[in-house]
Amino acid sequence: MAALCRGRHRWKTNSLHVFTRNLTVKYDYDLVVIGGGSGGLACSKEAAQLGQKVAVLDYVEPSAQGTKWGLGGTCVNVGCIPKKLMHQAALLGSAVKDAKKYGWQISGTVSHDWATMSDAVQNHVRSLNWGHRVQLQDKKVKYLNLKGSLLDEHTVKGLSKAGKETILTAKNIVIATGGRPKYPTNVPGAMEHGITSDDIFWLKKSPGKTLVVGASYVALECAGFLTGIGLDTTVMVRSIALRGFDQQIAGLVTDYMEDYGTRFAWQSVPKRVDKLSSGALQVTWTNTQTGNESQDTYDSVLWAVGRAPETKALGLDKLGVQLNKETGKIVVAADESTSVPNIYAFGDISEGRPELTPTAIKAGKLLAHRLAGQSTELMNYNNVATTVFTPLEYGCVGLSEEEAERRHAKDGIEVYHAFYKPLEFTVAERDAKQCYIKVICERGGDQKILGLHFTGPNAGEVTQGFALGFQCGASYSHLLQTVGIHPTCAEEVVKVNITKRSGLDATVTGC
Repeated sequence: MAALCRGRHRWKTNSLHVFTRNLTVKYDYDLVVIGGGSGGLACSKEAAQLGQKVAVLDYVEPSAQGTKWGLGGTCVNVGCIPKKLMHQAALLGSAVKDAKKYGWQISGTVSHDWATMSDAVQNHVRSLNWGHRVQLQDKKVKYLNLKGSLLDEHTVKGLSKAGKETILTAKNIVIATGGRPKYPTNVPGAMEHGITSDDIFWLKKSPGKTLVVGASYVALECAGFLTGIGLDTTVMVRSIALRGFDQQIAGLVTDYMEDYGTRFAWQSVPKRVDKLSSGALQVTWTNTQTGNESQDTYDSVLWAVGRAPETKALGLDKLGVQLNKETGKIVVAADESTSVPNIYAFGDISEGRPELTPTAIKAGKLLAHRLAGQSTELMNYNNVATTVFTPLEYGCVGLSEEEAERRHAKDGIEVYHAFYKPLEFTVAERDAKQCYIKVICERGGDQKILGLHFTGPNAGEVTQGFALGFQCGASYSHLLQTVGIHPTCAEEVVKVNITKRSGLDATVTGC
């Protein structure tokens, strides 16, 4: 459209001779990226470093409760960063309790102040917002605080908060708009009275007694740190926790959380949320097994029932960009290309991709190199490690036991496992019955490792190291050849030798 206008058609008066369009079309930019989250920013900065002229559009629609934030996307503002900091606040609460056993004399009542934590976390997030803007400027990426939509495969319309339109053309367009939390549409009062992960980290006052609806990693992480800072917290679970993760491990995580103080309402679905004259929220729910109805009151209701891709306002249907009808996500090829030439998409917006920040960053950088003609390397989405930052952290890489059985059959895999006790738990007299390691291997040949699962302190740090081995084709024999670092939790991984098949006790004894 606009691109055609820019190709100068020239007509000679009183002549049928037509000067054809210039072979070289001039666009405003080599690349326009819609979405200023971790992936979009990584892609735009990498492309600029490779000599491309780049613009990135980012605009945050306030949440249903009016929460808004700056540049950087979900991870920086309402995801990984504030979540990990609030998780750390909760861990410090547990450490204070442990400290007494280690000889620390702590007098008086130890309590947590939400406002102090919230201000500190928000100040750090704002510093990251500013840092992203400075980086874009330093790398000569044009940042536009506009809501982007597509007019054609080379043209983007940017709409400002005041309603002013800006038209940009580009050789290539990348969509990296991510997703936002969903509200249930069949629960009266859900949106009116509830909050989501878009709001929890920006609350000025403590959420108080909280009901978390959902059992995804977002739900459990939020419930975990709320419990850890001393708030009465309940998780309402419709069916299973941590869907898509190893279910044995999911059970250990929720068992630990129950011991930790988090309440669970299993096999339950919310029916309605009413605000009482006192200001409290009365939640009515139904047990899916018995059909019985229950009620309780809460100060806050946090919905963590999934996320929806930010595709509706992009104008993709008019261009014929193929979407998955069930999920609303963009269907992409291995090179992140969509069904329309010159339009690409990656990150949480793309069908079948892991919804993980480092994955989007890596995919965005590789895409930038391909679009600049510097590489043909594709993103490898296999064996991407991740960690769930629940009170007992859970790190994993590779296949769950269920998925390994599905692909290789039960007789085709060997599962090595161990229950261990972190040294730090001993003096503190903490229960370690859910600290567990599982290594899933092919049963034959070199016993290639298919999956590794770890629950315990610093699970992310442990799992990150072993994830490298997966890229190198690690086998069980490689694990046995590795000398552990003593005394650590990670060394227990290289010592696993009891198989599930044997039926022997997998509890680690000795030091």
